[in-house]
Amino acid sequence: MNNLLKFLQRINLKTIRFNFAYFPFKTAIRFPVLISNNVFLHQMKGRVILNTTVRTALVQIGFGKVGISDFKRSRAIWEVNGDVIFNGRAFIMHGCKLNVSEGAQLIFGDDFNMSTECAIIAAKRIQIGDHSGISWDSLVMDTDFHHIADESGEIFNQPKEVIIGDRVWVGCRCTVLKGAVIPNGCVVAANSTVTKALTGEKCIFGGNPLRVLKSGISWKY
Repeated sequence: MNNLLKFLQRINLKTIRFNFAYFPFKTAIRFPVLISNNVFLHQMKGRVILNTTVRTALVQIGFGKVGISDFKRSRAIWEVNGDVIFNGRAFIMHGCKLNVSEGAQLIFGDDFNMSTECAIIAAKRIQIGDHSGISWDSLVMDTDFHHIADESGEIFNQPKEVIIGDRVWVGCRCTVLKGAVIPNGCVVAANSTVTKALTGEKCIFGGNPLRVLKSGISWKY
């Protein structure tokens, strides 16, 4: 009974609006995406694609509590003009911001978890593998936003895709920038910045400059 009550509380107007805006009726009526009242649906364009068996509460956005954040005053933002693809279950906590430009793709693997106050900004393509997670206050983006040109006027800082592998944990307050590749099984230590393709699976990366701190590791939630 308690679980049923909890579920019914999450079928609010934002959840109804979101599902019926993005999915055909037979999918929408199952409410595969639950949206918290704390989510600002700023831009609801593009597509949401579910590449998995559709079930209720497959994706949850804006829920969960972490002691460092003010749940009542913090809100998530959905600003999407491109494609957001879910390959399985995803839990995106309160205060997170998702920004996907027209023509861009944001791809979440199965069993994805993102803690509070994170931001993902996709201008080209960001792909996250299965069983991966991003800790609080982290930023992932594949663009510099502002174009920078050389002396001939040619722009040299175009967006570059970001790839986060399977079973990757990005620690709190990390920054993952355009062109970054994080191999399978890796951990990125807290407050690290990733700006390029990293080499070596099952490693802890950290420090400044970023380097391998430990190899042959495994981790769990």
